[in-house]
Amino acid sequence: MKTVLLPSGETVTALGMGTWCMGETPGLRAQELATLRRGLDLGCTLIDTAEMYGEGQAEELVGEAVQGRRDEAFLVSKVYPHNATRAGAVAACERSLRRMKTDRIDLYLLHWRGAVPLAETLEAFVGLQKAGKIRHYGVSNLDIAGMKALWPLPGGQGVQVNQLLYNLTRRGIEWDLLPWMRQRRMPVMAYSPIEQARLLREPRLVNFAKANDMSPAQAALAWLLARDDVIAIPKASHPGRLEENMAAVGIELSSAQRVELDALFRPPTGATPLEMI
Repeated sequence: MKTVLLPSGETVTALGMGTWCMGETPGLRAQELATLRRGLDLGCTLIDTAEMYGEGQAEELVGEAVQGRRDEAFLVSKVYPHNATRAGAVAACERSLRRMKTDRIDLYLLHWRGAVPLAETLEAFVGLQKAGKIRHYGVSNLDIAGMKALWPLPGGQGVQVNQLLYNLTRRGIEWDLLPWMRQRRMPVMAYSPIEQARLLREPRLVNFAKANDMSPAQAALAWLLARDDVIAIPKASHPGRLEENMAAVGIELSSAQRVELDALFRPPTGATPLEMI
């Protein structure tokens, strides 16, 4: 499994498992648990979730999936912006820990920037880290202005990742945010890397994938995994789809293939507002 280096010096798997909308349908629970456990079997150990996902139901699913295997997993969760106060973040973290039946979260993120000052959230994160409740912390959905505001604050340079919407059709961060992060050796955690499955039906990608003997999902993920500082977290709720995604790790796009994808899905030609889903 390919890995990505965090600023702390720790490595994580370049391909993780997302859980958005998982844990909410009782009839799918056994299948979703089997998928997460299969991912652990195959070395896909980073699992991303959030207190927002099903108002804790995804965290509960993750907790059940890693029972007896907690040390194999790198758990990522996220706090609501309105909970990201000095006291609120601590309480939210404790709730997440209880739902996942664990004593620590490996990476705890601010889900997006809200009204709570970033300095206050960072203070809470640093306190949680010192208390051993979280091992690392980071942010999600922060644009270039947000990152520049955060960086000089106490604890700002302890941020390990920025989780962002990034895929072949959402390349705006390449203009200014991604270069800024690269200068500071901060990876991107790319959510919705296949655009909530819409890329699977995108004619340009379908034709490219067919011509190159791969599935559209594998092509989209291989494009992201070609970068040394990108962690992709597609959601898969079926073991077969997970295994299809994981095959992308073994695909090394040629320079000609990357040029072709750049022609099909153009990089930005100027600054654009940060996109979110």
